[in-house]
Order: sequence, then C-alpha cells, then structure tokens
Amino acid sequence: MTINMNFFRKILLSATVFGIMASGTAGASGNKIIIDGSTTVGPVAKAFASYYTKATGVQVTVSESGSGNGAKSLINKTCDIATMSRAMKEKEEAAARSKGVNPVEHIVALDGLSIVVHPSNRINALSKAQIRGIYMGKYTNWNQLGGANSAIVVIQRESNSGTADSFKELVMGKENPISKRAETQSSNGAIKSRVASTPAAISYIGLGFVDSSVKAVLVDGVEADVRTVKNGTYPITRPLFMYTNGNPTGAVKQFIDLPKTPEGKHIISETGFVNYY
Repeated sequence: MTINMNFFRKILLSATVFGIMASGTAGASGNKIIIDGSTTVGPVAKAFASYYTKATGVQVTVSESGSGNGAKSLINKTCDIATMSRAMKEKEEAAARSKGVNPVEHIVALDGLSIVVHPSNRINALSKAQIRGIYMGKYTNWNQLGGANSAIVVIQRESNSGTADSFKELVMGKENPISKRAETQSSNGAIKSRVASTPAAISYIGLGFVDSSVKAVLVDGVEADVRTVKNGTYPITRPLFMYTNGNPTGAVKQFIDLPKTPEGKHIISETGFVNYY
C-alpha cells in the first residue's frame, strides 16, 4: 500500500503544534489513541491502527469488548473512539449526556450480516421468514427446510453484541423472541469456528469474517457481496460506526477520516467490508 506521506506530515505537524485529541476523552498527550468496542469493526480498526501508527508514530490501541462496552467506554471517557456495529441507543446517549459526553456518530463502512451454515449443509438459500422461524424455534430440523434429517444447532451472539442487536432488528423484529434453545458465542470469530466444526449449525457473522470454512446462504434470493450491500438489495445490510466525544480534532479526526481516503478505502476492501464513501 502506498502511503501519502505529505498528507501524514501535515497530521504530524498539526499534532505537534497543537497537541490535541478529541475533547475530554482518554488520550491527553496527542500521541496515543484508545479504541474500544465492536468485534465486527475490530479488523478494520486494527488495520487502520497499524497503518496509521506506521505513518505517523501515533500509538493506537484497539480492544474488542463488544459494541455495548464500547459505548460504556466512551461514556466513561476511557476511550477516544468507540467502535460499534449498531447505532448508539437512546439510553446510551442519555447516559453519555448525563456525564458531559456528546456522542458524535461517524459511519466507517457497510456490512452485510451473513447467514452461515456448515459447508456440507445442502441448504444454499433461506428467506428471512425461514431464518426468523429457525431462531424462534418454529423449525428445529433441517429436513423441514429441504435439508438433511438433522436437528438444527442455533447459535447467537451475546446480549452485549451490536451484531446481535442488528440481527434482532433486521431479521427477528420486536415481537419475535429468539428460542431459549439457541447457544451463545462471544464473537464473530467464535461463531465462525463453531459453525465450521458443527455440520448442523446456523448463525450470523459480519461479511468480512466469511471464508471457506463456512458457507453463506442466499437471503431472499440475494447473495451478500460488495455490490448488493452497497446498493442495499441484500436484505440484512447495516452501517458500521465509530463514535467520538464531540467533533474530533487533531490525530483522532485524522484517524476518523481514514475511510474517506484512498488508503482507508483500500483497507476496508482488504478486510472484506464495503466502502461507504
């Protein structure tokens, strides 16, 4: 990847002269950025961090404790940037304001929430209604959907997950609870490993995590790829976010603006997600 050094020399000059980060957040010296939150946004944030540190010398640390914990970190002023795979909730915004924090939303990329099964599963496509039925417990055996005679192993994310919230909003709806039979995994990576080792499993992961160890099925006849996510025809499409306390300045602003640069767009594509800008 070619680094635009003139662009980053301007960043270094700005950081040196003004010594500023996002107002009221964790990094106070101007030479460190602290990021916490989503495991889905994690690969993008980590790739940005590696690139940005090499280009500028500013140290960037990235933790992946889940979108909900990212919001808490921003509210408690223990991070400069909260990564989230869902929008901040009203109650989180209210908690932030009560502590003098002004959450500002920045869209980083787009994601297609992929429905994945074991590669040996002969099911290649499901409707949203069928996926909802599986997670509600209406369908308990793959033979009810044209598959093998095998009990469906339903896997979901933990309650603190932004991906879980996105799945509930975009697939389940408010009135349709997930069956208590569903097992819980803590991250996209953990879900992928579980599905890859379990022939009867089904779950959901971010587009950037899909590889040959699992099979992503069509949803309502549409494949999740760059084109369908970008144009919104894939039915489980969502934005990915970074949040700052107020409008960012200095090094944090330059980091937040990476998705708008050619280098940042290349990184997003390389991590398997879809450019928003």
